[in-house]
Amino acid sequence: MTLSMQNTIELNTTRDSVGDLLREWRQRRRVSQLHLALEAGISQRHLSFVESGRSAPSREMVLKLAETLSVPLRERNRLLLTAGYALPFAERSLGDPALKPAMDAVQRVLDGHAPNPALAIDRHWTMLLANGAVAPLLADVEDKSLLEPPVNALRLSLHPKGLAPNILNLAEWRAHVLERLQGLNDLVADPVLAELEKELSSYPGGKVSVRPRTDRSGGIAVPLQIRVRGAELSLITTTTVFGAPLDVTLSELAIESFFPADEATARFLREAQADLRAG
Repeated sequence: MTLSMQNTIELNTTRDSVGDLLREWRQRRRVSQLHLALEAGISQRHLSFVESGRSAPSREMVLKLAETLSVPLRERNRLLLTAGYALPFAERSLGDPALKPAMDAVQRVLDGHAPNPALAIDRHWTMLLANGAVAPLLADVEDKSLLEPPVNALRLSLHPKGLAPNILNLAEWRAHVLERLQGLNDLVADPVLAELEKELSSYPGGKVSVRPRTDRSGGIAVPLQIRVRGAELSLITTTTVFGAPLDVTLSELAIESFFPADEATARFLREAQADLRAG
């Protein structure tokens, strides 16, 4: 299953100075000027001057502070642009020949993960690619417009006309998704994700204060327990990202892989894969 998506460069120009932006990221990371200065190997006085605009940081200084604060590549570009420097990190479309080796690697991972479901997502949780094992999970989605590209994986999972009616531990899964999305928002400060979090929080599904440990994953992870074709499946997930990316698009690409939490689920996935091949 292939879902198309076109990435565009979104470097928002604001009146903020580079010092303002660095201070925002430092505060977002909840670190003091002294701590950041020590980690970056500069004096607190110098950092204070940079944040206040009394001192213009060099290109190397901007990159060093951004790396120390774990600022995403997209926002590092914004910092450098605001400081008056050229952008060091390219942002290519997924169809760019330079990204072909990476996209081929993603496809191999997805194909190799069968009969277990796996999908590739971008920074906004838009589904870019998925293996055939994902299809059975989506068969009972009531609102088929949720399956039209661009498909947002989180919206699809929690929407009351999406997967939500078939998720057996919806309150627990919803709490997990929102907690994860909130944590991601804290890291990347993306307004699109902030709006998505607001939207998903409005969906019904209840709340849980303490996650129950009665699931078949043995309490080691929050499972996705979902009814598919009358069977009750239990799946745990992992997230895979590229190491040391230098391209913005590649840095924001992730693979979500689902694994069976019990033998009944594993058997169902194997049989579903055999049915797909036979068909």
